[in-house]
Amino acid sequence: MAYKIAICDDSKEDGELVAEIVRRWSKSMGEQTEPDVFSSSESFLFSYAQKSDYDILLLDIEMPETDGVTLAKQIRRRNETIQIIFTTGYSDYISEGYEVAALHYLLKPVKEEKLSEVLSRAADKLKKNERFILIEQPDGMIRLPLREISYIDVRRNYVTFHAKRDYAVKKTLSEIETLLDERFFRAGRSTLINLSFVSRVTRSDVYLTDGSRVPIPRSAYEPLNRAIIAMN
Repeated sequence: MAYKIAICDDSKEDGELVAEIVRRWSKSMGEQTEPDVFSSSESFLFSYAQKSDYDILLLDIEMPETDGVTLAKQIRRRNETIQIIFTTGYSDYISEGYEVAALHYLLKPVKEEKLSEVLSRAADKLKKNERFILIEQPDGMIRLPLREISYIDVRRNYVTFHAKRDYAVKKTLSEIETLLDERFFRAGRSTLINLSFVSRVTRSDVYLTDGSRVPIPRSAYEPLNRAIIAMN
């Protein structure tokens, strides 16, 4: 699969370095990808408004006017699947990644081996985003992409999928769990959380990027954080 990749960095030297690594990585995967390089958030947004079809965005954080984190938040409101990889000269911004579901942070100067590894992970996640679950509803069978499910919970005798709309089925949570992948975390007896949606975790609740707040047992706090770290 050929991926469409954008690089946004106000440093011409850094942008060209990353672009060359992307080309070599793409060639090693049997593809020929020519990344689009932008020198500012504004120039990227102008292009993105015309054609919002990028799969991977390599994004510098420290940029004038609109910084990388602000840009990522704008993009994430419209695009849940684009893989965002931050590049930065500082480690102070890592906590910002929860809110925009960033795949990874790379410290500058970017190392080819590490960037290639992260690009391969991004490609794997894009492939996983194509996975779906079939849900039987009164009006027919629904093909629900896993990437759209923020969480799943048990309500009385029904399991409810929370996505762009809610779907309820009369099954057990354990039956549903076998149909999912590693992005879903079992938080207690009655909830499965899509780790890709997590923006903040407290000892009593998980806050998701779609605005949901999901209660969790205190015993789930540390395992959930470990699962988030492992996924990233």
